[in-house]
Amino acid sequence: MLQRALNCARVKRRNMIEIICDILELASNGKKASHIAFAANLNYKRFRIYADYLVERGFLEVHEDLRLSKVYKTTERGKKLLELLRG
Repeated sequence: MLQRALNCARVKRRNMIEIICDILELASNGKKASHIAFAANLNYKRFRIYADYLVERGFLEVHEDLRLSKVYKTTERGKKLLELLRG
């Protein structure tokens, strides 16, 4: 039991910067919110918090596809940020 708890404690959690980088990278070619959230291993609610933050600051843009679904795409500003963060 103690060994299992120690193993769980060693799991590295991603920080905010790593999650933002994942989202910007996944959205570079334009993807639906559900696809980005799944690939970034986030639930939809958590994804929306990050997506809204990035849209407000001009790093992501939102478009509607033919089915009126929201599609997120990384802006040029977002690509520059991703380049700086990923080094």
